[in-house]
Amino acid sequence: MNKQLNGQVAIVGLGATEFSKDSGRSEIRLATEAVLAALADAGIDPTEVDGLSTFAVDNNPEREVFRQIGGKELKFFSRIPEGGGAACGPFLHAMMAIATGVANVVVVYRAMNERSWYRFGAGMQGKAPDPFFETTNFGWYIPHGLVSPASWVAMSARRYMHEYGALSEDFGRVAVAARDFAATNPAAFFYGKPITLEEHQSSRWIAEPLHLLDCCQESDGAVAMVLVSREYAKKLKQTPVFLKAAAQGTAYDQQMMTSYYRPSISGLPEAGLVARQLWQMSGLTPKDIQTAVIYDHFTPFVLTQLEEYGFAGRGEAKYFVREGRHARGGDLPVNTHGGQLGEAYIHGVNGVAEAVRQVRGSAANQVSGVRNVLVTAGTGVPTSGLIVGAD
Repeated sequence: MNKQLNGQVAIVGLGATEFSKDSGRSEIRLATEAVLAALADAGIDPTEVDGLSTFAVDNNPEREVFRQIGGKELKFFSRIPEGGGAACGPFLHAMMAIATGVANVVVVYRAMNERSWYRFGAGMQGKAPDPFFETTNFGWYIPHGLVSPASWVAMSARRYMHEYGALSEDFGRVAVAARDFAATNPAAFFYGKPITLEEHQSSRWIAEPLHLLDCCQESDGAVAMVLVSREYAKKLKQTPVFLKAAAQGTAYDQQMMTSYYRPSISGLPEAGLVARQLWQMSGLTPKDIQTAVIYDHFTPFVLTQLEEYGFAGRGEAKYFVREGRHARGGDLPVNTHGGQLGEAYIHGVNGVAEAVRQVRGSAANQVSGVRNVLVTAGTGVPTSGLIVGAD
């Protein structure tokens, strides 16, 4: 792992649209709004952008985003597959492009109408046969009712409960803390709408052991960030937020949220692989992290990630959340923006934005003394992660 990349690239601009259930405009317009806002925040003219990076599932082609913002010469563009597992991957690609001189100003963006136009959580029932290997494994699961991401995660969550004694209430504590942070974040969709553990427990089943309030939102919106080199950042108006580490990873016998043929399905080895790379590149340890953005598409995997990243021992994250260490006032506040459960589901990129705000000191729920923030990406799939911090 190349430690020389640590601190050589900075996030200097941040832009976002409002988060809603019906944006009323196209995804390309959302992307353009967020990118232009991020460039304005950085004080960089759109003509200086020479790199773009996003997800394989973003519907906005780089060439079109570039054209919409008035770009001149695009030298670098990349797309990361694996859905939410890509949330931090574009930042790794941008870091490498800038550090090697391939590009000077790279914008990472994600724009989606994932509530009003389409819904990832709707499931794959009724899907016609296709010739692609990518979806072959679903033929073993869909006929038996495992048709949606919630049902795929439910299998692993139930096994985790069986092995380690975690309870539905422990998952609920993750949701309650996230909604508590969202309730005091004006940008969050659930601003002013906290929940209780009792409300979590009484919410309807989606796929046991997952209640409705264990599952992230479906949202419309866009987020973008601008990355430049350390030297370039010195002349800009914003205090730079440095990338101290970024990594991607997939582990043995990985399938798309259905890695049921591994010796154990109660862990997330791909997250563990990313964690080891992040700690090595940054030279940091879990004790050096003041707040974390843990990808919360489903609450059980927040517990598993806390373990894979070293904040709790194997099977011990249940005690971590029972003690409220992840909640407001805890020693590791998690998802201070409200997460995807409370703020919005912009495929995790809004979580990176929260990490930037925490380091800048401008977050709605600001944690005191923030030097380093861990951000994770979607799990159950090939994943990614990053650490951002002050110089």
